[in-house]
Amino acid sequence: VENQEENQVESFDSAAAESVGQAEEPVNPPEPGTPEPAGERRGFIKFLCAFIGTLISAVPFGAGVWSYFDPLAKRNKGGGDGFVMVTTLDAIPADGSPAKFSVVADKVDAWNRFSNVSIGAVYLRLVDGVPKALHTVCPHLGCFVDYRPGNKDFFCPCHNSNFKLDGSLAVGVSPRRMDPLDIQIRNKTEVWVKFQNFQPGHSDRVPV
Repeated sequence: VENQEENQVESFDSAAAESVGQAEEPVNPPEPGTPEPAGERRGFIKFLCAFIGTLISAVPFGAGVWSYFDPLAKRNKGGGDGFVMVTTLDAIPADGSPAKFSVVADKVDAWNRFSNVSIGAVYLRLVDGVPKALHTVCPHLGCFVDYRPGNKDFFCPCHNSNFKLDGSLAVGVSPRRMDPLDIQIRNKTEVWVKFQNFQPGHSDRVPV
C-alpha cells in the first residue's frame, strides 16, 4: 500500500511539473510577413472610407460658407475713406458756375463687384477758388436736379423746387437743402469727393 501511495504522489508531482512548464513557455510573436487578421483589415478600410466621405462632404459645405461671406469680404476692399477722384481743378469753370461731373468707381452689390462704373454725379463749382460739391439728387423724392444757367439756380422738375447756387432751398417742397459733399484736393490738382447717397424725404441727412 505504501508503494502504491508513493507511486501516486510521484505521478501527481510529474503531472504538476509538466503543467507548470507548459504555462511558463513564452508565446512566440508572429513571424514577419504573416498576414493580419481579416477583421482588422476590414476595420481599417471602414475607417478610411468614412474619413474620405467626410472630407468630400466638407468641400461643398466650405464653398457654401465662403460664398455667403464673400460679399462681406468684398465690401471691405477699396480705399477705405470713401473718397473718389472726380476731376481736376482746371476742369471746373473759373467763373463760379456749376458743372456736372460723373462719379466713377467700383460698385458692389450683394454678390458682385463691378469696376469703373458710374455710381452717381455731383455738381462742382469754385467759390473764391475753393471747389464745392453738391449732390445731383433732390432731397424731396430723389429726382435729379438740373442747373439752369439763365436763372443761375438749380431746379427739380418733379415738384418745382428751386435751389440757390450754394444749395439752399429758394422755393419748393424739399424738406432740406441740396446735400453737400466733402472734398479733398490731392496731388495739388486732383479733386476727390466723398460720394454718398442720402435718404430722401427727411429734414436731416440720413445716409443710405
